[in-house]
Parts: sequence; structure tokens; C-alpha cells
Amino acid sequence: MRQLVSALEKSIEMHSNNILPPYLSWIHNAAVGFLLRGEQISVLFKPEEFYTTLLDRCRSAKHRIALASLYLGTGPLEEQLVQALDGRLAERGGDLQVSILLDAMRSSRGSTNSRTMLLPLLRSHPNCQVSLFHTPRLRGLLRFILPTRYNELVGLQHMKLYLFDNDVIISGANLSHDYFTNRQDRYIVISECPSLADFYFGLVERLSAVSMSLDEGNTLTAGTPHLHPYLSALQTYESEARDSVWGYYLQAVDKAAQQSQDTGDTWVFPLLGLPPLAVNQDSTVTRRILESAETGSTVHLATGYFNLTDEYSATILHNSRACFRLLMAHPTANGFLAARGLAGGIPGAYTRFAAMFLERAEQCDRVAMWEYQRPGWTYHAKGLWLTPPGHDRPNFTLIGSSNFGARSVQRDLENQMAIFTNNKGLQEVLLSEQQHLYQLGTPFSLEVATLPERRPALWVLAFMWFFKSY
Repeated sequence: MRQLVSALEKSIEMHSNNILPPYLSWIHNAAVGFLLRGEQISVLFKPEEFYTTLLDRCRSAKHRIALASLYLGTGPLEEQLVQALDGRLAERGGDLQVSILLDAMRSSRGSTNSRTMLLPLLRSHPNCQVSLFHTPRLRGLLRFILPTRYNELVGLQHMKLYLFDNDVIISGANLSHDYFTNRQDRYIVISECPSLADFYFGLVERLSAVSMSLDEGNTLTAGTPHLHPYLSALQTYESEARDSVWGYYLQAVDKAAQQSQDTGDTWVFPLLGLPPLAVNQDSTVTRRILESAETGSTVHLATGYFNLTDEYSATILHNSRACFRLLMAHPTANGFLAARGLAGGIPGAYTRFAAMFLERAEQCDRVAMWEYQRPGWTYHAKGLWLTPPGHDRPNFTLIGSSNFGARSVQRDLENQMAIFTNNKGLQEVLLSEQQHLYQLGTPFSLEVATLPERRPALWVLAFMWFFKSY
């Protein structure tokens, strides 16, 4: 930590163009930052735009591609994506490096899965690497007892970032059919920013090195021979993996401190949440952002799964002066609707969590809630938009993979990006993005929560303690 503070102090001295307002200036002490122009950032609004962009970038990348996601689906759209990678690798030969990072458990479901989808790439292209992160907490007897799907409860690789040459896409969307068609998420594209792309490509490399490596025979081996996620001693793995990944982040801070960044109107700050490696930067920074918002400001906070941690709830209700407008999935827009087993109770449990939160929020009159509802669609967008006092457009956003719940804070690998901008055009685009989501929201109240059709089943109420942990 002392090393981080020292490096960041140097970084602050180099930032002659410190455009951050006083209430956010502290973020330079908490994260590595990249200064750029607002015109370099664009927002995608629709799942099909996301898919088309991925497909186009896979077909045109010249030097490097990095894809980090929970999993890759197995349908025709995903097959086209793999074919695009295959074709581009064949065209570029050794000039193109492809690195794919997924979760080991989620990518191994069923006989046809993410692993089998990617085997043709490994068999044809030596410069394609597929790595599967296996949480070190799933080991020993637990690893053999927990069945498929339930073993994913222990922890996942949940980051979603997609890199092509010097362009980076930050999202909450996975690489599967629903996310390409009718599952609403968020997608921000940052173009022609070599330093940011270098950072994220290196991050994927470091995470891959502490993950399992997939070979052309569909066998998994440790990415670093002496560092096995569930066979090495837990303390040894966690310590060495943390030194490698978080150490890389500290190196990025040092590198940024040596470079003068004096032109631009927009800052971007990558944030990491790596609970298995004892890195909680993302949740720490997020809480402080909520606390730092000035009186009269408005925070629009969205999550696909409303299950805020106690810390986030307390921050919103007691330690923040901002007004909050919360958007969550209506049960009919929840991806777990009609799921088998315990997962089928998730929509009802989240309704109950929202009602419990609203009961507390009614005492402070700064909080209002909406539910995203669109026939035939599910909802997965998350993040926040902060609009300062006296303004009608947000100048700050958080985007990434975190749902602000216990899983995000305590179990899964997460990546978020904090973006602050003075660029009026980008502010307008962020406002449009926020409105695009909220316009499909219907008000959620305690009256709505008590409607007969919204009351959770008794068995769901009995398992609330379990759902709260995820």
C-alpha cells in the first residue's frame, strides 16, 4: 500500500491538467488514470450493436485481441464470432496475438461448452491462448461435492472487457446469444488509446498466468507450473497470484507517474475487484464515490440484480448527500425467471431485498426506485451516472461487471472503469445512455412489493439468508 501511495503522489505531480473537481480529486490517490479526449469514447445502445462491433473488430484487428468474459455461448452467433477469429488469425499469421480469458467452471458446463467452441482455434493457431480462471476457494472435498452450476457459487471470473489493437470495450455483457440479441446491457468503446490498451492487455496476460491453460486436447494445466489454483497451498497461491496481478497494477501506476498527461478533457480510471486475491479496490472506490457526491447532485445507479451489500446500502442511506435514482430488473426481465432449483427463487428474493431497502429509504426521501420492464427482453445493465448540482447532464460514470452485491464484493473477479469528463458531447451521450435505460422503468414502491403476485414464495423467504450472500 505504501508503494501505491508513493507512486500515486508522483502521478498527481505529473498531472498538470487536473480537470477533476475537488470532490473527486482524491481518485488520483486510489487508481491509475489515463487522460484522453472525450471524442475517443463512444457508447453503444443495443445488443446487436455490441455483437456487430465485436464481429467487425475481430475481422479487422491487426496485432492483438484480448477477450475477457464469464463464458462464450455455443449457438450460431457465437460460432460466427469464433469463425471471425479463425479467419483473421489465418490472414495475419504470427502478426496477430489472441488471448481469451473465461471462467473455468462456467465454461465447462455440458458436453458442448465454451472450451469445445474454442478448440478449433487452439488446434490451428499457436498464437491463440485460452485461459480459464479457477477460483482458489473451490478445492479439496468441496470441489468434488458441489455439482455443476452450484460450484459456480464459490467464485467466478466475472470481468467483461474486449480489446482490439488500441481500442477497448468495457461492458457488463458476456459473449452469448442473449447478450447479442435481447438482453440489455451497457457498452462503452474507447478508441485509439494505446496506453490504456497496453494496460488491459497486460492485465489479461497476468490473470491468464494464474489461471488454467486450455490445450488443443481440451486439457487444463496450470498457466504457471508451480502455481495451481486448487492443488497448490491456498496461502501460497493467493499470495503469489496477488503479487503478480496487483503488482502489475502498481507497475502501471509507476509508469503513468513517469508520463506527462497534459492534454485532454476526460479521465478514465480502471478499477479492480479481486476478492480471492484480497484486492478490494473497486468496492472501496465505489463507496467513496457515493460518499463524495455533493448535496444537490443526482446519482442514477443501475443493477441487473438488486442485492446491495450492507455497506453500499448504508452509504446510500446514511453517508451520502446525493439523491439516488435506482434501476433494477423487473421479475419478468430477470434472467433467472423460471430457472430450475434455487435459482428460480432469485427474482422473488430480489423483490424482497428491494422492498426492505425501500422501507429504510423512505426515512430519508432522497431515494426512488424503478424496475426495467420490456416484453421479450431481460435486463443486465449496471453502473452509475453522477450529475453534479446545477447541471442537467452527468459528467461521471462507472461501467463494468460489478452488480454491487455480495458476489461482486466478496467472491468474483470484477473490472469497472470510472470515467470523468468535461466534454459536453460525451456528457450528452452519457445522458442519452442513462435515459435509454430509465425510460423503460416503471416505479417500484412498497405498494407494488405487497401485490399478491409480487410476494415471494414461503420457501424463498426461508432461504433469504442464502440469497443475500450472492
